[in-house]
Amino acid sequence: MKAVVPVIAALFCVVMPSTSWAEDQFKLLVIATPSKYHYEYIPVARENLERLARLHSFGVTWTSDPAVFDGDLRQYAAVLFLNTPAEQLSQTQRSRFEQYMRSGGNAMVVHRAAIIPPNAWPWYEKLIGRSFINHPMVQTAVVTIADKGFPATFDLPDRWLWSDEFYVTSNPYRVTINTVLKVDEASYDPTRIWPGQVGKRMGGDHPEAWFQQYEKGRVFVTLLGHNVEMYRDERYLQHLLGGIYWTATGLGRQR
Repeated sequence: MKAVVPVIAALFCVVMPSTSWAEDQFKLLVIATPSKYHYEYIPVARENLERLARLHSFGVTWTSDPAVFDGDLRQYAAVLFLNTPAEQLSQTQRSRFEQYMRSGGNAMVVHRAAIIPPNAWPWYEKLIGRSFINHPMVQTAVVTIADKGFPATFDLPDRWLWSDEFYVTSNPYRVTINTVLKVDEASYDPTRIWPGQVGKRMGGDHPEAWFQQYEKGRVFVTLLGHNVEMYRDERYLQHLLGGIYWTATGLGRQR
């Protein structure tokens, strides 16, 4: 009988693999707070981002409640603002997030989350690296790759037809960013905008995704991602995955 016990134990180890094999590589906090124009995407985005997390072995904490910033953010490798207006955070929550970044935390900002009223939170505007002016109506345009070595571009063609709100931005704080994607303004009409507004052109330098170092952490921003169907599009999801991977780990960029 004693001889049988080690054999059973060995078989158990083969059948039941070590739990360490299933450990998450990192943990991501996603805050997706509904707003007037951005709410339908939430269940679709959640389903598909959680699917990517299972596939690529990272953990996701999903919330729509800014109160999460009242807790301990240090457990997260990165915080993802997904179409979430940052001004919804209280002053205390903003201070906690600032401390998180100053302690080596990392942030990813998607589409609507890059918009904040001027002077509402200058620190956050600097984290984004650009300030929102306006955007034309949703149109199809040619998006081009500015940095083929960045993970958020790996599954994208050099010239990519995409339909979105192509935000027009300015740089009042003179922040240096590393552009990842641009939009070709010759491929759509930046002045096609609603009555009472004036469409703006940015010319040849019209960034749509970029990264930078801020405080002691990494920041990745993509302005793409307006409607719900985008969160079913595998190319767009791979774009987000590449941004998440680099933001959370600092790895994957080819120089």
